[in-house]
Amino acid sequence: MSEPASVAVLTSRLRVDDKRILEALERRSVAVAHLDTRTAWWPLDGVAPEWRLVLNREIGQIRAGYAARALERLGVIGVNSAAAIETCADKWHTSLALRAAGLPTPRTALAATPDAALSALAAIGYPAVVKPLVGSWGRLVTTVPDPDLARTVLEYVAALPGPQAHIVYVQEYVRKPDRDIRVVVVGGEVLGAVYRHSADWRTNVARGARTERCGLTDRIVELATTAAAAVGADLAGVDLVEDEEGRLYVLEVNSGVEFAGFEQAHASGVDVAGRIVDHVLARLA
Repeated sequence: MSEPASVAVLTSRLRVDDKRILEALERRSVAVAHLDTRTAWWPLDGVAPEWRLVLNREIGQIRAGYAARALERLGVIGVNSAAAIETCADKWHTSLALRAAGLPTPRTALAATPDAALSALAAIGYPAVVKPLVGSWGRLVTTVPDPDLARTVLEYVAALPGPQAHIVYVQEYVRKPDRDIRVVVVGGEVLGAVYRHSADWRTNVARGARTERCGLTDRIVELATTAAAAVGADLAGVDLVEDEEGRLYVLEVNSGVEFAGFEQAHASGVDVAGRIVDHVLARLA
């Protein structure tokens, strides 16, 4: 009889990063199961599953949060926790956590309606950025250089289905180089950082951005570790942006951090999957 799995990796799609994590767990002789979110379900009251810890790699933020809540209800350790996933999934909740921790962020406002967003944008000043509360990879994130384009964008926002889509997150546009900084944090420790370069103002690797190793400074380490702690994330991808004077701001924290581009920039000098497994084993101890 095979040994019961002590760790489950939760994901609906096995990405390269997820496969590397599974391989790293198996190399450490950790009994591991792949839990497919597309077929999984959990009772409100039931017996705890055989796994003691779930590494939540579900790409869908809403599914990831609900799955984490259901599993924690059954006594399973979540990495990341449901609270961290839910905070990171919502840009306004993230902003609240970052500000409570005293971290520098671009000027930001929340408008209850698209019409109210025009007033918020006027107060922040143009150019500015309009973002959906929930989303990743830069989808539906738009720069608005002036009120005329802002009205056009917000008319589109008003036509979107669902009341959450009509709550508008607006933010100061930080004039930056052709890059931002992604910092990977595992268990409160910074593993490294990369510049993400792009001809487009959105510097997401999923949108074709090029990664380059970024040397760590005390300030980068301080901002990244404080941001990860502020949202309660064991595993975090912290996004920083520099302004024209070189000041750093925290933009957001990703709980489902992807690391293939990060490792490529570090020429395989950082084994992120291995460090994640180290952290998982520490949580199981």
